[in-house]
Amino acid sequence: MADRSGATVMNYPHRRGGHCGSGAMRDLLEWAGLGWDGPPGEGLVFALSGSLDLSYVRDATLMPPVYLVGRGSDLETDLPERLGASVSVLASDDPTEGWNWVRDAVDAGRPALVWADIAELPYLRVRLQMSRHDIVVIGYDDEQELVHVVDNDRDEVQLVSYAALARARSSQGFPVPTRHTYYDIDWPERLPELSSAAAQAFAQAAASMTSADGPSIVSGRDSTAVGATGLAAVDLFAADIASWPEVFPDDVLDLILHGLSAFVEKAGTGGGLFRRLLSSGAADIARMTGDTRAGDVAVAAHDCAEGWSLVASLAREAGPARDRWQQAADAAGELPRLERDLVAALNVAAADQGTPA
Repeated sequence: MADRSGATVMNYPHRRGGHCGSGAMRDLLEWAGLGWDGPPGEGLVFALSGSLDLSYVRDATLMPPVYLVGRGSDLETDLPERLGASVSVLASDDPTEGWNWVRDAVDAGRPALVWADIAELPYLRVRLQMSRHDIVVIGYDDEQELVHVVDNDRDEVQLVSYAALARARSSQGFPVPTRHTYYDIDWPERLPELSSAAAQAFAQAAASMTSADGPSIVSGRDSTAVGATGLAAVDLFAADIASWPEVFPDDVLDLILHGLSAFVEKAGTGGGLFRRLLSSGAADIARMTGDTRAGDVAVAAHDCAEGWSLVASLAREAGPARDRWQQAADAAGELPRLERDLVAALNVAAADQGTPA
C-alpha cells in the first residue's frame, strides 16, 4: 500500500529471529498464510530446510583466521522447494537490474528476499563482512530514497538509504560477491503433509553431514588453508584446535577464541551452532505428528548444541588465552561423538517415515 509520502510499503508480519535465513523464511511463511498449527516457529522452519551441516576452515587470509558455520548453503531454496514453492534465484552485476527485481516485487505486493553484506548495513554497526546475509525488503520511498528492510536481528523495520543498500547488494566481500542476489519465491496454496516433509529434511541433513564432498558455504582460499565439511569438519576441528598455540601467537590466539565463541553463539546461529534451532524444530515435529523419532532428534540436537556452547563459553572466559584454549580444546574432544549421535538420530527419524537416509 502507499503511505502519505508516496512510498510503497506492505503489511508484513515479523519476529526477531536467531538466524537470518530461517528467520526470514518464518516471516515469509506467515505472510503467505501458511503453517500446520498456526504460523510456524523458526526452529521448525530450520528443521524442515534440511540445512544442518558443518564447515570448518583455518585460513591465514581470513580475519579471524578460522571460520566455522553450522548450516549448508542452500537453505533459502531447499526450504521453500520442500514445501512446494517454486524458487528462482536471480543475480546480476547490473545495479539497475538488481533493484528493478526488488521494486517490481514490492509493487506487486510481494516481499523481496535478498542478500546484503552486513558490513554495509548501517543499523547493524559491524565491521565483519558477511555477504550472504538475508534481509527482506517490504517497501521503498523514491522521494526520500529510503528502503524499508526487515532483518532477523532487529525487532523493528529498518530504513536504509538507497546508496547503502546498493553497496550491501554489490559487495565483493566474504564469502562470495552478493551480485544483487534476489530470491523470487512463488509459495503454494497449502503445505505438504508435515511428517513427510520432516522425513525428507532429516534425510537431507544426515546425508550432508556424512558426505565427503558435499556443498559448503565456505572453502579455504589459499594453499595453506585446511578445511572440511560435515562429520569430517568436526573431526578436523577437534584435532586442529589442539595445534592453535603452535600456529598462532598469543594475541592472535585470543582473537580466535573470541571469534570461535561468536561463530557458535552470536553469528546468527540461533545459539549452539544452529543445533539449538534444529532441536526446537524437531520437538515441534514430534509434538505435532506424535513421531517419537523426531523427539530423539530433538534430544540429540540439544546435546550437540550444549556441547558447542560449552566450547564457546570456555573460549570466551576471562583469563590467559592459553588457559582458555586448553579448556576449550578439551571440551571440543566430545564434539565428534555428539555429532555422530545426532546423525544417527536423523537417519533413524528419516527411515522411520519410509524415506531412505
